Amino acid sequence: MNLNTLQDFRHDVYHCFPRAADALFNTVDALLTETQAHSFAELSRSPFFARRWGSLYEAFEDGRIDQTLLRGVFAKYLLRQDEGERVWLGIDATSIERPESKTSPDRTVVYKPNLPESSKPISYGWQFSTVVLLPEQPSSWTALLDQQRIRSDQTSIEVAATQLRQLAPLLDGRPIVATDRWYSCAPFLLATEGLPFDKVLRLKRKRVLYRPAPAPTGKRGAPRKDGERFQCGDPSTYGEADGRWEGSDAKGHPVEITWWNGLHLPKARHLEVTVIRVLRHQATNRPRDSRESWFLWDGESQICIPEVALGYRRRYAHEHGYRFEKQSLLWTQPRLRTPAQFERWSQIVAIVHNHLVLARPQVPAVLRPWESNQRDASPQQVRRAMATIVVQLGTPARAPKPRGKSPGRLKGALVKRAPRCAVIYKSKPGPKKRRKRA
Repeated sequence: MNLNTLQDFRHDVYHCFPRAADALFNTVDALLTETQAHSFAELSRSPFFARRWGSLYEAFEDGRIDQTLLRGVFAKYLLRQDEGERVWLGIDATSIERPESKTSPDRTVVYKPNLPESSKPISYGWQFSTVVLLPEQPSSWTALLDQQRIRSDQTSIEVAATQLRQLAPLLDGRPIVATDRWYSCAPFLLATEGLPFDKVLRLKRKRVLYRPAPAPTGKRGAPRKDGERFQCGDPSTYGEADGRWEGSDAKGHPVEITWWNGLHLPKARHLEVTVIRVLRHQATNRPRDSRESWFLWDGESQICIPEVALGYRRRYAHEHGYRFEKQSLLWTQPRLRTPAQFERWSQIVAIVHNHLVLARPQVPAVLRPWESNQRDASPQQVRRAMATIVVQLGTPARAPKPRGKSPGRLKGALVKRAPRCAVIYKSKPGPKKRRKRA
């Protein structure tokens, strides 16, 4: 990669803005270079934002972003893997809290992590589903391929399957998709069936699967649909394993990996999957350092199972990427009223993050005196040097045209109170009720 590639990326991104393109791209450069900004409005103080602070909010109110075109630009520049290297993708959903935004529509109940055990881990706001390119070593260097809001009439599983379906024509080879426990269910496996992806999904420790059903006995009654029960965490149901491997992980700690083939979930019986058990004897067995982990593999049968199990550690980079976007790139800071406005801001954050990923090989990091130069540079350290690079590259945005002083509201104009929007509670699907016969 060289600066010419980064310049081409910037021009292609600019063409993804069919409306208010200049103000939106000024916002990209402001967020890319203004490392000292602590609020959304402070971005207007950047020398790369050639407009007044009111244009910052106006850009997300009137602007438009072609998400389909932007997805193609991300895939074109970010999916350039070496020959023979397997691509790893991560899918996860994160919450944008808006507990006091009563005028913002389509808010739902969202999960709020890291609360005391006595508190309910919930808040109110929006959710976003993100597909990222996972780096080889867990870090904040994730590249965003697609980001969509989960509406109140959707689930994270439905949106994730839609994202994979939209990305499939843009990808070469057969990537591996890594997810957390929330996606290891039959609806996700069925929704992504037939797509050119292999999936490694984390399982809950008490998840129950089944072996193939036995042959019909010819006796009265319906034949069995499921075979013997297999429950993660219950050794009495394991039976004989189909494979076992002992070695060490990336840190040199001993690891024991066992797997069982030919299992299935009761709501997706025709899909045979492999269940993997990873046992780390040196772990402390705390919530963030579990001794026993379970995974579900849905993909090629000839794959090296130990390599997949040890490669799952890449997925932890997804959390690091979220933290960088929320803490450094101000993802949660703007108090934009409508979901559409915040979706545009989320795409701007993704563009800036991918700017840093593409600039990493060519831009020297700027370190503080207390920061070690023995570690790999972080995205924030590369971001400190981007002001010089943006000056060299220039901007495709046009200079602003003065419009004069606004006449303001007409005398006697009545400004109505903004409508209040209630929080939408999603109901869990319950058992179907039987109709009573007449």
